[in-house]
Amino acid sequence: MESIGAFLRKHREARAMSREEISRATRIPVHSIERLEDDRFDDLPGEVFVRGFLRAYARSVGLAVDEVLAMYTASRRVAYVTPIPVMSPIHKATKKRFGVAIAFVVLLVLFTLAVSIVLKPRGRELPQVLSQAASTTQALG
Repeated sequence: MESIGAFLRKHREARAMSREEISRATRIPVHSIERLEDDRFDDLPGEVFVRGFLRAYARSVGLAVDEVLAMYTASRRVAYVTPIPVMSPIHKATKKRFGVAIAFVVLLVLFTLAVSIVLKPRGRELPQVLSQAASTTQALG
């Protein structure tokens, strides 16, 4: 089976186009076109860029975009993919909940303190000297 790069090169040459002409038509750098035609996809910026480059290249040489992308996908299939280790989100949620609980308790204490200061009765806590003088003037008056 023919590689995707050879397939693209064959169709470019059949249309008598140079790599520079493809580069101007697609705005893909010449070195990236060389890498596409040499099947060096790992030397290109990333999977999204490779697929975009293949779409633009296919359009510029008159190929069906879906066919080119299907060929690329078939050529890049890997039999075994190594799983990426992922940290368990359970630990993060527990830490987050603990922090939220502490913040809630602190806010509750502050709120209770503020309410007790605002609603504190003021006249009953007079010093004894003043309270005796107040009671004497009330008795006299």
